[in-house]
Amino acid sequence: MLASGGNGRLVVIDAGRHSALMSATATTAPSSRITTIPAAAPAVAIAHLAALLAVETDCSDVHDALARGVSDVVVLDVRGPEAFAAGHLPGAVHLPYKSIDADALAAWPEGTTFVTYCAGPHCNAADQAGLRVAQAGRPVKKMLGGISGWLDEGFALEGAGEAPGDVTGAVAC
Repeated sequence: MLASGGNGRLVVIDAGRHSALMSATATTAPSSRITTIPAAAPAVAIAHLAALLAVETDCSDVHDALARGVSDVVVLDVRGPEAFAAGHLPGAVHLPYKSIDADALAAWPEGTTFVTYCAGPHCNAADQAGLRVAQAGRPVKKMLGGISGWLDEGFALEGAGEAPGDVTGAVAC
């Protein structure tokens, strides 16, 4: 919580883990809603953004890995069978999130990084799958945007034919 410390200085009273690292001097009104709450100190931003990048990847990086045939990454399509059949990332392995456990992942060597994806930002199956992969003691990242993001980037699907149809619909996850 921000409180006035006097002389126009804002002081963080209780902001959890960021309390010691956030404070700001406000001598005039903020110029936009963006700066109404001061930006985090660089150390806070570094920790936060590094933590995000440790558990997330984007469609472009996944496309690059698949195109280069990297062997230390396995891309998991965690949607339902109908959605997978309608179209999926080239080379993706179909493993619905509800069936992910240590036994299901044992086919891949230790150290393999799993990338989970689902229908898109409106679906949390990739998060649920990522949690299960991590609970099985394996490294994991979620592909931001899911299949919606993949298509938005202009990347092709496998198994979709000429018209991919609804690969992000209600039966997706």
